[in-house]
Amino acid sequence: MIKRLSEQFIHSFHQSFSSYHSHRKRGTSHFPTSFLFFFQHMISMGSIGRKRRCSCFSNHHLPLLTFFMAILVQKGVSESNINQNYTKYRQISSLRLERISRHLDKINKPPVLTIESPDGDLIDCVHKRKQLAFDHPLLKNHKIQKSPKEMPRGMKVKRDSNKETWQMWHKNGTRCPKGTVPIRRSRVNDVLRAKCLYEYGKKIPFSRRSDAPDVLSTNGHEHAIAYTGSSQEMYGAKASINVWDPSIEVMNEFSLSQIWILSGSFDGPDLNSIEAGWQVSPELYGDSRPRLFTYWTSDSYQATGCYNLLCAGFIQTNSKIAIGAAISPVSSYAANQFDITILIWKDPKVGNWWMSYGDNTLVGYWPAELFTHLADHATMVEWGGEVVNSRSNGQHTSTQMGSGHFSEEGFGKASYFRNLQIVDIDNSLSSVQSISTLAENTNCYNIQSSYSNEWGTYFYYGGPGNNPKCP
Repeated sequence: MIKRLSEQFIHSFHQSFSSYHSHRKRGTSHFPTSFLFFFQHMISMGSIGRKRRCSCFSNHHLPLLTFFMAILVQKGVSESNINQNYTKYRQISSLRLERISRHLDKINKPPVLTIESPDGDLIDCVHKRKQLAFDHPLLKNHKIQKSPKEMPRGMKVKRDSNKETWQMWHKNGTRCPKGTVPIRRSRVNDVLRAKCLYEYGKKIPFSRRSDAPDVLSTNGHEHAIAYTGSSQEMYGAKASINVWDPSIEVMNEFSLSQIWILSGSFDGPDLNSIEAGWQVSPELYGDSRPRLFTYWTSDSYQATGCYNLLCAGFIQTNSKIAIGAAISPVSSYAANQFDITILIWKDPKVGNWWMSYGDNTLVGYWPAELFTHLADHATMVEWGGEVVNSRSNGQHTSTQMGSGHFSEEGFGKASYFRNLQIVDIDNSLSSVQSISTLAENTNCYNIQSSYSNEWGTYFYYGGPGNNPKCP
C-alpha cells in the first residue's frame, strides 16, 4: 500500500513539476494551478499542517514530500532572480492556503494584460475603474478624479512621465493599454512571508513619543529624520530622495527613506498618516531591491491602511508607474547618484491628497473620505530614514540605512534628501526654512542638515548599523 502511494505521489509530483517547469520556460513565474491543486490534495490527505489519527497517507511520506518541496523552493527561487531565499519552506495547513487564495482573489483584480518584469514581478494592467480602491465602503460611489482641480502654485502638471525606464518592468518594452493602471500582482509566497494573513501589507502598530512623532519607543524601529514644528497648518510636502540598495540582515527587517504627512494624536489611536518613498523589504517583496512605495492609515496603524495597493484606499490614475515595483538604476558609492522626487499635497478644491513623481507626473490620490484629521490639514511633516532593528543575534542589526554610510561622508557616499519643501495654506510650495533633526542612536545612524542655493534645505543621513560603537 505504501509503495503504491509513493509511486502515485512521485507520478503526480512529476506531472505537476513538469507543468511548473514549462511555465518557467514561457516566463511565467507563478505556480500553475495544477501544482497548487496537487499540494492541496496532499494536504487533504493529512500530510501538511495537521495531524490525523488515521490516514491512508502514511507519515513515511512526509520526508518525501518535504524533499520534493525543498527541490521546488530551490528551483523557484533560483529561477526567479531573487537574490536571497527569503521564502522558506514551512508546514502550511489547507485552511490557511484556502484563506490566502481567497484573499489573493480579492486583491488581484482581473487584468486586461499582464507584463512580466525582468526581476520576476508580474504587472497586471487593470481597468482603472476596477481597481481595489473601489471595494472600500466609503468609495462605492466615488467618481475618479482625473487630475487635481488646483495644483500648488508654480507646479506644471504632467499626467505621464517621459522617463520610460526608471522601473524594472519598463525594460520589457510593453506598456499598459489606455484606460488601465499597472498593479504589481501579489502571490502566495508574498503572503507566506508575512507573520499572518492579517499582517500582510501592513505596518505593525507601535507606541509613539510625543516630542518627535513617528519616533518609536520600544519596538525596535530606528530613525534619522528631519521634521517641521507642529504650530502651523500644512497641506503637503516635497523632496528629492537619493536612492540606494541598503543591505538587510534578516527577512523581517526593512530599510526605507520616505516623506510622512501627519495629523492627529501622536500618542493616541487616531493618528492619520500619508507616506511615500522607497524601501527595501525582503518580507514584503521577496528580494533586496529598492522599490517605490506608499502607505496610509487613519487610526495609528491599527486596522486601516496598508502598503501600496494591497488594500482598498489609494486610487491610481497613472498608466506607466507601478507602485511597489523596483527602481532602477540606483546610486553607487563614490560614483553615479540617482534620486526620485516625490510631492504629496491636498487639492484645495476637492480635498483629495495627490501624489506626483519626478517631473510632476501624477500617480494618483488618497481620497479625503479615508481620513479624519487629514480631511482638514497636516500638523507635521517628516523626511528621513527608518530601519527595523530586531537584534536577531543579540546584537544591533547590521541592516543599513540609506547608503550604509554616516552623514559626515557627504555627497556620493552618504544618502541625502534635498530641496525640502512644504505646501502652505495658500497652496504655495516654499522651501522649508527651519527643521529639527533626530536620530535615536547616532553611533548606528545619524543625520546632518544644511542649506545651499542649489539644494535649498537638505540633509545627509544613514549609517551601517552594527559597528564597534554600535554593538
